Amino acid sequence: MTNKRRVLLALILVTVLAVGVFDSTFGKAGADEGRFTNLRTVLEVAALVKTQYVDPVSLTDLLKAYVATGSINGMLGSLNDPYTRYMDPHAYKQMQVDTTGVYGGIGIVVGMRDDKLTIVAPIEQTPGFYAGLRGGDVIEYIDGKPTKNMSQDEAVSLMRGEPGAKVVLGVRKKNGEFQEVSIIREIIEVRSVTRQVILDHDIGYIRLSSFNERSAQELEQALAALESQGMRSLILDLRGNPGGLLTSAIEIASKFLGHGPILHVAGRNGVVQTIEAQGEKAPRSYPMVVMVDGYSASASEIVSGALKDRGIATLVGTQTFGKGLVQTVIPLRDGSALSLTTARYQTAGGTDIHSVGIQPDVIVSLPEGEEPPYYLSDYEGGNTVDIAKDIQLQAALDVLRPAELKKAS
Repeated sequence: MTNKRRVLLALILVTVLAVGVFDSTFGKAGADEGRFTNLRTVLEVAALVKTQYVDPVSLTDLLKAYVATGSINGMLGSLNDPYTRYMDPHAYKQMQVDTTGVYGGIGIVVGMRDDKLTIVAPIEQTPGFYAGLRGGDVIEYIDGKPTKNMSQDEAVSLMRGEPGAKVVLGVRKKNGEFQEVSIIREIIEVRSVTRQVILDHDIGYIRLSSFNERSAQELEQALAALESQGMRSLILDLRGNPGGLLTSAIEIASKFLGHGPILHVAGRNGVVQTIEAQGEKAPRSYPMVVMVDGYSASASEIVSGALKDRGIATLVGTQTFGKGLVQTVIPLRDGSALSLTTARYQTAGGTDIHSVGIQPDVIVSLPEGEEPPYYLSDYEGGNTVDIAKDIQLQAALDVLRPAELKKAS
């Protein structure tokens, strides 16, 4: 270790111990003000991780990682948890915009998989969707900047921007082919319900593409509209839905559960809290199928897992993504924030799905190399659903048809 790093580590450790003089130490003006302000944030983050992270963490190891890497996200990287991350004030504001569903960008959801910036799913009918970006594609460059060792938030910030401006992505497709993709940014207004239609035998079909602040309201409107058209059973399509707000997932699951557990949250020291449905007076009780695939993640898994475990719905499709961690976003004093993994969750039936996913009741895999049907051009810009092109949807219909035909007889 260099002398400079030894001095810095000693300074941090002394400051941690000197709790009584914390404010006065970092309140000093002068040439070191910027450096000490940064150290104050480092210590604030380290203290939060030490006291609130889901697993026990060594404060010494955290600070050593900070000294070795010189950054807060470098320090957090020692946790080997891609979901715990530091957001500077700009990135935090961008994250807050995400939950409202309106922003300037290209319309893709990204995450870190195997330390690579990976597209979880494109948002339908956005520039990224029309440019051919798909779940599983790896973004290697953004406007010529390599994404290796780039934080997720920095990458998102680079892809956001003024409508009409161009961004160029270097993308490694799932088949290994490299493509350079030029995309013009637009205002992205994310609608959660992207399709609602009555199929044969009075079976309703709703595609829910995300979970944000407006999702529960949009789903309620879609359900009411289909019910007024005589819907007697429902297919809820969560394929390619990367998740979003936990509160939105709870609201949506409650529409069908009424009461009882939705999920169990296991925090530090194994303490488990059960989150109950929000007590809808008259929950929907018609026959139901939920469609999922390998890019149904997070909030999608909470909803589909609850409906499966409680016997409300049959799951059709393929194994889900497997994100069973809960993040709490904690604002910091300088306007930045920490997204911290504070718990693990289990489905309503007590199943831990992290890195495993949820197994559907009816497994229907697409042929090798075939794109998910909800990406096909026939689906763009309207409510048309081509059942003949969607073998997973055909299987979902087969689950519900017997019940519908029995009622009609």
